[in-house]
Amino acid sequence: MTDTAEATRREKPEEKEADHHPYYRPKDAATLILVDRAGSIPKVLVGKRHDKVVFMPGKFVFPGGRVDKADHRVPVAAPIPRELEDNLLKGSPKINPARAKSLAIAAIREACEETGLCLGRKAGTAPNLEGAWKPFADAGLLPDPSGLFLIARAITPPGRIKRFDTRFFTADASAITHRVEGVIHPDAELVELVWVEIGSKPLADLHPMTRNVLGELERRLATGPLRHDADVPFYHFYSGKMHRDTLGDGKGA
Repeated sequence: MTDTAEATRREKPEEKEADHHPYYRPKDAATLILVDRAGSIPKVLVGKRHDKVVFMPGKFVFPGGRVDKADHRVPVAAPIPRELEDNLLKGSPKINPARAKSLAIAAIREACEETGLCLGRKAGTAPNLEGAWKPFADAGLLPDPSGLFLIARAITPPGRIKRFDTRFFTADASAITHRVEGVIHPDAELVELVWVEIGSKPLADLHPMTRNVLGELERRLATGPLRHDADVPFYHFYSGKMHRDTLGDGKGA
């Protein structure tokens, strides 16, 4: 699991790259925030990390991880929406459409691996999927990225030993079509899954940048159905500090 908190850790203004580690190129990563809007207050799914893991033991996190080389080759039930692809292609470093697909697919794969919840659609023929995608094949599903929305992009500041260029996606809980039993257990990386109302206590202990992203999601949910044409914030480091720009506004280009 890629640590999205580490991926979006806020840099202090006085810190300089030379004070820490040599330059590391950020690795592409994706996070998926699943939302249940059945009640009056939206709920999001968080997982509690094992108490014995090195980073953030016992903390609640959203599922996420690095993009795999094979993610763009995975067959899908439907293509990613053109508007979503356009949003993913914004910002720098630039990526191509195949990488945009990889990011969306990685978010679905990581969610299934870490929570057992799979976003897919019935395939016409038995899908030939292996490894992390075997739960989809077993259920006769292909991953379905058509219901994903991009909420934010954040790049770890320079000077960190690990750097990630993380895209934060969201999807409605109704997109969950298959549940894998046994993924959550006492020895797993995530030992508990909880649907919590936005603004509730478990979310107060999230990393500050992750809370920023959750705040962006809450504001967008408050306006009604999610839209691809909403502004997408881009958190990145320049001029000695972390900035919040908008993808496609020039600074976020």
